Amino acid sequence: MFRRSPILAAAALLAVAPAIAACGSSSTGSTGSTAGMPTVTMMVGGIDKQIYLPYKLADQLGFYKKYGVNVVLSTEASGGVGAEDAMVSGQVDLAGAWYNHTVDFGLKGKSVEDVIQLSGAPGERIMCATNSGVHTPADIKGKKMGVTDLGSGTDTLTQFVASKGGVKHSDYTTVAVGAGATAIAALQHGSAACVMTTQPTVQAIESKHLGYSAFDLATSAGATTLLGGAWPAASVLAQTSWVNQHKDTVQKVVDALVATMNWIHTHTAADVEKAMPTAYTNNGLVTPQTYTAALQQDYGQFLPDGLMPAGGPKTIYSMLKTIGTDPSKVSIASTFTNTFVDNALKLEGITPTTTPAGPNG
Repeated sequence: MFRRSPILAAAALLAVAPAIAACGSSSTGSTGSTAGMPTVTMMVGGIDKQIYLPYKLADQLGFYKKYGVNVVLSTEASGGVGAEDAMVSGQVDLAGAWYNHTVDFGLKGKSVEDVIQLSGAPGERIMCATNSGVHTPADIKGKKMGVTDLGSGTDTLTQFVASKGGVKHSDYTTVAVGAGATAIAALQHGSAACVMTTQPTVQAIESKHLGYSAFDLATSAGATTLLGGAWPAASVLAQTSWVNQHKDTVQKVVDALVATMNWIHTHTAADVEKAMPTAYTNNGLVTPQTYTAALQQDYGQFLPDGLMPAGGPKTIYSMLKTIGTDPSKVSIASTFTNTFVDNALKLEGITPTTTPAGPNG
């Protein structure tokens, strides 16, 4: 399984909920319009998490409407349907979720594609307690490793990291610790030696002196060093049939997000913090200052142009084989397209810096 856990810290949920618009009950949004613009619905796998900030930042900057589309954003809720599942079931048009779901769905006979790639790394770090003694993948043997939920993307990634040290899944104990406050508590009370988590939880753990970053999966450079290549994570996913029926609308969404990725790479972490809703940057987990510091630390996860990076799909397929799943029945070419991004880059006059993946990854 590759579903990302929807669990969020309670404090973050309470802070963010008022700022998030409710999604439509079906995927008919694109047939409607707001002031002549098509309307689409998008659910994000944790919209207040920094790994997923481009979706909301595009809205805050007014880019969706600038490029002619009304995007109604929503987020996964604790105990609710995952963003990618909501998209496949027709509850929403688009999902802000990880690329590897395209392969997962393909193995289940469902055609889903990635129309823009926002990050080249999972945005995660494995944070280990100060006395854990974990510094290499081999050190994971015999330890209690915290993940957001059993079977989640963080569970899969932990297995992949452990395999780099010759450690099998049966050689360590997997513990579901959630995210945010519950992940922090797991380290604090010793129920896990390490937890895989994202910003701003990483910064909170460091500021409380509860642990250190043992494994960097938060930046493209870190992911390449540890996992053997770029690891495409945050993206926009849609059913291939829906994309084919709404190409003009998809193009507008991609135009807005390409402009957003360029904006991120021509501005600072402090600029991003100022542009984001206060509920995301000043709550029970973070202050504007710590949000900015955390974002600056892992700014390298965001791709500058939205292209699927060369080697990225192959890294995902390699991971699947390592953990015992055969992805060979799903062609890499069917899981993503760079066409919409290429069009957007030409529209903006942006020279891409990412070497794009070809049809074989």
